[in-house]
Amino acid sequence: MSLPLAGMKVIEMAAIGPVPFCGMTLGDMGAEVIRVDRTHDAGLGFPTPPRFDVLARGKRSLAVDLKRPEGLEVVRRLLAGADVAIEGFRPGTMERLGLGPEVVLAANPKLVFGRCSGWGDTGPWAQAAGHDINFLGLSGALAAMGTDGPPPPPLNLVGDFGGVGMHLAAGVLAALLAARATGKGQVVATSIAQGAVALMPMIYGRYAAGDWTLTRGDNGLDGGAPYYRCYETRDGRYMAVAPIEKKFYAVFLRLMGLEADVDPARQHDKTTWPATAAIFAGAFLARTQAEWSALFAGSDACVTPVLNMEEAPRHPQQVAARAFTVVEGAPQPAPGARFADPAPAGAVSPETGAHTMAVLGALGYTGERIAGLLADGIVACAQDTPACP
Repeated sequence: MSLPLAGMKVIEMAAIGPVPFCGMTLGDMGAEVIRVDRTHDAGLGFPTPPRFDVLARGKRSLAVDLKRPEGLEVVRRLLAGADVAIEGFRPGTMERLGLGPEVVLAANPKLVFGRCSGWGDTGPWAQAAGHDINFLGLSGALAAMGTDGPPPPPLNLVGDFGGVGMHLAAGVLAALLAARATGKGQVVATSIAQGAVALMPMIYGRYAAGDWTLTRGDNGLDGGAPYYRCYETRDGRYMAVAPIEKKFYAVFLRLMGLEADVDPARQHDKTTWPATAAIFAGAFLARTQAEWSALFAGSDACVTPVLNMEEAPRHPQQVAARAFTVVEGAPQPAPGARFADPAPAGAVSPETGAHTMAVLGALGYTGERIAGLLADGIVACAQDTPACP
């Protein structure tokens, strides 16, 4: 057997955030992902040494200057033989380059053209810059997170990755199925702003039903409920507590030794929450995180230690579940979906231009032509690449 997307070729226009996450996800499923990199650093996002750019794992890198006609021709030839293209430029950028859907789908009718932007391709902010926290700010999600004080940035997990990266990958997969059945590709479009909103149906539904208030720290999942929050331990660490269901709450109270102090029948009575939270907080301060972890391990109390990124890969459960893999001595999250044929372990991240020579050769460029493109600065290759001048 082979991975589900084996034989599929994905062209990823280099970007930050959701596009490389989508490309990584498709690559983890077996697709060949060729990243079209710039010949010079564009200064986007946070600088990361290539070997630690986990989102690039297993990809091939072609460095090409898209401001030159010859460079654009390289990309057109690449897209003509691809199954999927994904890009995350501002709306209209690919069209201005002559690489928009109308052009590339005319040359390759089966192509799935996946694209995401920040705010979407319409509206007064369509051309404005932004990052994850900005898009969350307009979604209603950020205002619902945390308790007192400014809303905490939830890393870039909600907008970039969960909101649009995963939605883009799912949309591309759906369009691939349609292309196989009909022979016709299509454009799959989303945005970080739209993706963040798309993650909120349950919360918006509860708000409409009157089960969720606009006050942060007043609801069941935002740290308001005493049974869904983190508590400090005697050694200054934390335990994550989440026994939402009645039967799990009963286990929690029993293991905590608080059955006589807390009425389980009033678990969801908000008037009891402050006093109950104070009882729980005081109880957790009596032991260390390690002691509480040993007490709750494997139980249905829904209590776990809050581990940092150094500890998490070593936790016995994470090790047993193979949640992490180690590449060049550094742990990184393993692919999120497993198949009958496992993804190859130890996929490395490429230097920019590491595969320029090989990709151009596969496109039919001769050695003399490749040398000319390199000499003119139209393409570039990593200096340690074999045959790179």
